[in-house]
Amino acid sequence: MKKNKLRELISKDKPTLGTHVMSTWTGVIELVGHTGLFDYIEFLSTYTPWDLHDFDNVAKATELAGISSMIKVDQEPRTFIAERALAAGIQNFLFADIRTVEDAEQAVKAVRAEPKGLMGMGMFRSVEYVFAKSSPSDYRRACDEAVIAFMIEKKSAVEHLEEILSVEGVDMIQFGPWDYSLSIGLSGKPRTPWGLNHPKVKEAELKAIKTALKMDKRPRVELDSLEKAEEYMNMGVKDFCIGTDVSILFEWWKNNGEKMRKLFSKLDKL
Repeated sequence: MKKNKLRELISKDKPTLGTHVMSTWTGVIELVGHTGLFDYIEFLSTYTPWDLHDFDNVAKATELAGISSMIKVDQEPRTFIAERALAAGIQNFLFADIRTVEDAEQAVKAVRAEPKGLMGMGMFRSVEYVFAKSSPSDYRRACDEAVIAFMIEKKSAVEHLEEILSVEGVDMIQFGPWDYSLSIGLSGKPRTPWGLNHPKVKEAELKAIKTALKMDKRPRVELDSLEKAEEYMNMGVKDFCIGTDVSILFEWWKNNGEKMRKLFSKLDKL
């Protein structure tokens, strides 16, 4: 079975770098691998249409590209999505909308093999369907080595963060400023800054990072711009996920489209 590069780096206390994709076209994932600069891709299944065949394709593409895979998992049906992704060969998991200790426990169990978790044995792609090149012990190892991360993006999760991080099996957290803003009623109010621009949100983010580090968990940060990367590194953050395929495309189209339109305006003057 394929090595889990993300788990290996975390075990060695090394920094990690990922990027997000919403496209299920394997070519996009292969291109990320061809750069030789990323440790894993995160498939944002929470934001894009997909079917179960896509999980196989995402896993195959990351294996071909020589990088690890992660999937962002919706709150419902959390267990089904995680189990099907793991069976397909996706290696690591970011669970959205964690609110309580019970949510955290359910998320961990969805990935771990019995008796610790809920995963049973089956004719999965991750074991070549018939254990052609692996064994049941390899399968259990893959379940145990899966990196489990939680989105800390709800008011209740921030308030009970230490209890959530005490759940056995959690490796990493990521603070979600937009959803946190929603959960404390900031968004949608005229002339009210929200997201990371609001002091209450920034305060919650700093609390999440400091609490994770204190409890020997990995705080991951998402960045669309690298301007604040060193600021987070100085706090002790070693894990980053940068860019999203659709955002990268939009910015290129917008910036270069505007430049071309300005050039067109010169034609009108000729």
